[in-house]
Amino acid sequence: MSGFVDEAQLNARGGDGGAGCISFRREGPVAFGGPNGGDGGKGGDVWLVADRNVASLLAFRDHPHRRALDGVHGKGKDMHGRSGADMIVHVPEGTIIKDLYDGKVLADLVHHGDRWLAAEGGRGGRGNAKFLSNARRAPSFAEQGEVGVEKWMSLELRLMADVALVGFPNAGKSTFISRISAAKPKIADYPFTTLEPHLGVVRRDDLAEFVVADIPGLIEGAADGKGLGHQFLRHIERARVMCILVDLASADGVPPAEQERILLHELAAYDPELAKRPYLTVGTKIDVAQWDEDFVNSGWDGLTMSAITGEGLGPVVGKLSQMVVDVRADAPEHDGFIIFRPEPEGVWIERQDDGSYRVHGRSAERVVALNDVTTHEALAYIDHRFKKLGVDKALTRAGVHDGDIVRVGTFTFEYDADR
Repeated sequence: MSGFVDEAQLNARGGDGGAGCISFRREGPVAFGGPNGGDGGKGGDVWLVADRNVASLLAFRDHPHRRALDGVHGKGKDMHGRSGADMIVHVPEGTIIKDLYDGKVLADLVHHGDRWLAAEGGRGGRGNAKFLSNARRAPSFAEQGEVGVEKWMSLELRLMADVALVGFPNAGKSTFISRISAAKPKIADYPFTTLEPHLGVVRRDDLAEFVVADIPGLIEGAADGKGLGHQFLRHIERARVMCILVDLASADGVPPAEQERILLHELAAYDPELAKRPYLTVGTKIDVAQWDEDFVNSGWDGLTMSAITGEGLGPVVGKLSQMVVDVRADAPEHDGFIIFRPEPEGVWIERQDDGSYRVHGRSAERVVALNDVTTHEALAYIDHRFKKLGVDKALTRAGVHDGDIVRVGTFTFEYDADR
């Protein structure tokens, strides 16, 4: 079974917050002194972090769930609960995170150390000591812990390479990368030998170090889904330079110039930006082709090499190295942080199909989630918080009338303007 996985699903859930405590001091003959219930701890967050030491998304294929630890409940004597530990999830550099249901990009972790908050832990509930006021001398309620955020996401890996090797099946890409790096891809004399991308690091004393990606072979129509290579075309998107390998001894008799034309057309059809990417075209298998009359008559005058004999390898690697250096020099500096889609703020009202109204907005939903709606004192506090958040005004603007059903999170009530 293949160890390289470039697509996976992830279910991330932040830890639940700990509940606040209801407690009162015992002071000698006084049965109930002032409130001293402690706060619950915050639930842990789930963070995705790009790590150059992680090669693929294999860890998520059979185990997609990641959950941070819950916060600890508060206790009496003003003892606060411990916060839950965050969960750090390591993903390969070049991982794109999308919403599983609408496909929107949430984050793009390109460089080592880039991090993104995938699922926030729930806030810890406040103990009854926090609700002491002139109006409430002995508050008999506390907040529940907030449930952690849960999200289903799709992860998509796009390899981070300086040079992408592009060519028809059996064009010699795997042999080439095995000669210039420590990569050991499968090599055979039949098409589609390479079924997964391979990365190799090229290190030469007199050359800049760079990463090469061996992409499975493309055929005409790959951008439209033909063959095997189409599912790996996205790995070319990150490459700084493309190395187009044309088979000088093609078994199908396709001339080198025609191979180059087809490959460049497929790249541009997949992503027009790839047509602007610097590339180097190299003819392979010159050790065989030089005895082929069709090649001699093809008029090919570009770079040539043989990965088997080593002929021409030095000039090709040197040229690729210089191209990588030039592109790196022109690349903008990375700011080190990820811009992601923020959660909308404020409160807004939505009319439901059944005639009821739903209040949206995390601030309003959090008030309900944290409080016990079964006690009169807690309900009075919820009503007070709703007025401060502007929920009442929003309901009035939305045309809600007495007797209408209103939903906030899991809480449902009948609207009464004079409550």
